[in-house]
Amino acid sequence: MSEKFFTILIMGVAGSGKTTIAKLLSKKINAFLIEADDYHSKNNIDKMSAGIPLNDDDRYDWLIKIKEEIDKRKSFQNLVVACSALKEKYRSILNIKKDYLVYLKITKNTAKTRIKNRKDHFMPDSLVDSQFAILEKPDVCITLEETLTPEETTSHLTSIIKNKFNYGK
Repeated sequence: MSEKFFTILIMGVAGSGKTTIAKLLSKKINAFLIEADDYHSKNNIDKMSAGIPLNDDDRYDWLIKIKEEIDKRKSFQNLVVACSALKEKYRSILNIKKDYLVYLKITKNTAKTRIKNRKDHFMPDSLVDSQFAILEKPDVCITLEETLTPEETTSHLTSIIKNKFNYGK
């Protein structure tokens, strides 16, 4: 029995393009976008803004808020979630099937460059090292390399979604 709706998790370190890809993809497949950064507490934002990496305790309530939003919507609409979800236990909290996981793989240098070029974002490039240090690359996922443009990545993902999940058929 196939599910009526699906939830795609776009994950990776800061600067990997999660938000950009999730916005493009959600528009292309008419899915609701959940941007994980919107669910951070003021304390988490202040901590990251000061260059202090979040720990598992800091992330727990944040992940629960995201999971609650997913659970609230998943029965009546397709979802695209942009969330770093760097560790397996974070992804377990979100409870998204591994087939629905997209890992945006980039180098540390690319991540730092992209973050330095961001405007109006709370995360400094000094936190990139800490993100790579805790990253647990998923074993089962759709992995996309940084060599693709956002548009190419979105087109590729749309094709996968149409074939794998019978979307739009």
